[in-house]
Amino acid sequence: MKYIFTIIIFFSIYCANAQVTNNDSTICSTFFKQALNDDWAIAQLEYLVKNYPERLCGTKNSIAALEWSDKVLKNIGADSIFRQELMVPCWKRGIKEKGKIISKISGTKNINVCALGNSIGTGPKGITANVVEVKNFEELKALGTEKVKGKIVFFNRAMDPSFYYTFQAYGGAANQRTRGASEAAKYGAVAVVIRSLTLSTDTFPHTGVMRYDTTVAKIPAFSVCTSNANELSDWLKNDGQLSLYLESNCEMLPEQKSYNLVAELKGSDFPNEYITVGGHIDCWDNSDGAHDDGAGIIHSIEVLKLFKDLEIKPKHTIRIVMFMDEEMDQRGAKKYAEIAGKNNEKHIAAIESDRGGATPVGFSMDVADSVYKKVISWSKYFNNYGIFQLIRGGSGVDIGPLKKFGVPLFAIMPDSQRYFDYHHSGNDSFKSVNKRELQLGSASIAFMAFMIDKYGL
Repeated sequence: MKYIFTIIIFFSIYCANAQVTNNDSTICSTFFKQALNDDWAIAQLEYLVKNYPERLCGTKNSIAALEWSDKVLKNIGADSIFRQELMVPCWKRGIKEKGKIISKISGTKNINVCALGNSIGTGPKGITANVVEVKNFEELKALGTEKVKGKIVFFNRAMDPSFYYTFQAYGGAANQRTRGASEAAKYGAVAVVIRSLTLSTDTFPHTGVMRYDTTVAKIPAFSVCTSNANELSDWLKNDGQLSLYLESNCEMLPEQKSYNLVAELKGSDFPNEYITVGGHIDCWDNSDGAHDDGAGIIHSIEVLKLFKDLEIKPKHTIRIVMFMDEEMDQRGAKKYAEIAGKNNEKHIAAIESDRGGATPVGFSMDVADSVYKKVISWSKYFNNYGIFQLIRGGSGVDIGPLKKFGVPLFAIMPDSQRYFDYHHSGNDSFKSVNKRELQLGSASIAFMAFMIDKYGL
């Protein structure tokens, strides 16, 4: 009798566990079905990028995009929407840049260049000077002042194509863009040209932020498309005395008032504990910002929409955040964390989408061991939808400042193979985003938020 009773208890526990498992599996499936059968996300992305392109912080389009987001969130049924005011830098590109190779041997050739964010301009007369090519700062140092002074430094270090995860390749090449101008200025260079940070060979110059070292002179900084970078390097092999003509009219204007936009779906049990999901509304001024980060904005908003459509009431409050100024100085990220600390807010987790709208393959997590083990136990649900990489790693620039408060940080990881084809360039347009891939991203984030809300971390 005792043996039979034990079997009954074991069977009851097994059935209860199976029911929980089946329930989570069903809800996971429901999130994906709902997203994949609804064209809402792709329609909203199209409207955003076609009506509000070039959303660099400090521009009218960046504010107009936030106002549009406010209306969308109200229509979905957010319980509350509020703004976090901040001041942002205002850098203006001005008249379209010009670039030309000038060689007594090979002739002249116009090249596609663009100024890097924060760069000073050359003025309308431009700069004409001989060119020296280097791959890195070590080669620049070896040349020294004698061979660099009065010249334009051409940084021609390509992203390493041997990395499977292309963000690693980007990280290995990015310092020539962010610090190249000041490093070259130490040796008397008059300007720098940086090979665009992309693995593709194309005609689009890719911009991005650069930083000046205040201890050296500021010199103009440009990127050049990879196709022209290859040509410039080849021409230099035949003519070490060739010159470049560069012209830009960019300038830094007074800071402008802006804001983060925050929407909430109130929690039933813990309304003052938050799961933050966000992306950044700003994008570069040479771009529609479809992947970077229009996709992340739509992912985030659709998380709230999916919860509303499926009538799922979270226990904790889910916050959707449209961060401002990720590209220039990350003021929105700093402001959000500043307010969270000042108000002693409790964040259960933060999830960021800022790696494009391609097919999601996983989540990167900056979390404690215990949290990682817990999330790994959910992998069977994610695996059914191609989410196989639940890994330890970085999160995102906009949620990063929350780390000091011990908040578990997550970043969705789309397939990265083509991301840098578009990144920070005119190639980042609506036509580069696939509807189904975008929808898979929204559903993945929504289900991760659901599991964190249900089981905690």
